[in-house]
Amino acid sequence: MWPVLDQKLTRYRELEQQLYDPAVASDPAKAGALAKERGALAKLVEPYLELQRLDTAIQDSESLLSGDDPDLRAMAEEELAGLKAKRDELRSRIEDQLLVDPAEDFSKIIMEIRAGEGGDEAALFAGDLYDMYTKYARLKGWTIEPISHSPGDAGGFKEITFGVAGDDVYQYLRYESGGHRVQRVPATETQGRIHTSLATVAVLPEPDDVQITINPGDIEWETMRAGGAGGQHVNKTESAVRIWYKKGTPDQIEVKCQDERSQHKNRERALRILRTRIFERQQEKLQQGRADLRKTQVGSGERGAKIRTYHFKENRVTDHRIGLTVHKLDAILAGDLDLIIGPMRDHVKKEKLAAVTA
Repeated sequence: MWPVLDQKLTRYRELEQQLYDPAVASDPAKAGALAKERGALAKLVEPYLELQRLDTAIQDSESLLSGDDPDLRAMAEEELAGLKAKRDELRSRIEDQLLVDPAEDFSKIIMEIRAGEGGDEAALFAGDLYDMYTKYARLKGWTIEPISHSPGDAGGFKEITFGVAGDDVYQYLRYESGGHRVQRVPATETQGRIHTSLATVAVLPEPDDVQITINPGDIEWETMRAGGAGGQHVNKTESAVRIWYKKGTPDQIEVKCQDERSQHKNRERALRILRTRIFERQQEKLQQGRADLRKTQVGSGERGAKIRTYHFKENRVTDHRIGLTVHKLDAILAGDLDLIIGPMRDHVKKEKLAAVTA
């Protein structure tokens, strides 16, 4: 059904044989490179092998349908229904994997949420979005790592940056980038009027230090005392760091980290954020001048682009890119984000399949 998978299966088995070779095992660098390639192929090959096993089991069950024993036929029909459902689900997963560009297959991302127009209410909404993504990540079995934040005066966040790691994390969250609008009655509103506020979300794939190498000579460092609520640590220790990166960019990239008490940890986190932003700019340059599916079909993902509205009074979430409305805002904020992300992924998948088969 997919000739490319037979090619990948052949390569996968070649790698297995090479990894058993004592000469390869004695060369850690070569063994590591081969193991990494095999691991990448396994994400496609192992589901493909399972699909072949299911096809064989389905054929075996179908052969029982022509028998004379009514009990065996009934058992075979029941088994077939379950096997075919598994096969259809597995085929869909394999299609998803086939459509993933290996250059975009990240298991770690950095997300940034910033309060926009709306003052305190926007900061509170930014906090709601952070809670929503945190709950969704837990349901998916992903890990969340807070990196930096600036609290709002009345709660929530003026801005918050955090890492998310796990299988297929970028493929699920990549389309969250853009403007998120909330319409609700603030707690401080005495006349029951609905206010509109905005928060912006950026989803940045996190490359490793091999994909993005930063020359120490291209950055400038500054250390400072951490801002915040005060206290001995804040007053006496220069643990906060700010870095500037100027090479190859029309505007310098500035990153500041101060959440950790350790200057070393703040430097490490600042470099991680810088690496994602450099990578993002490189990808933007690659996409300029070509018909990129994400930009034409589901929006650019830029922070200024309004992608979604959360209307509390109507318990409604609307994704403006695909014209989807779901009246389950409470469930979505509780972490059931697949109610929105699922249809978005299906939409993109259909568009990509249409482009591939055209």
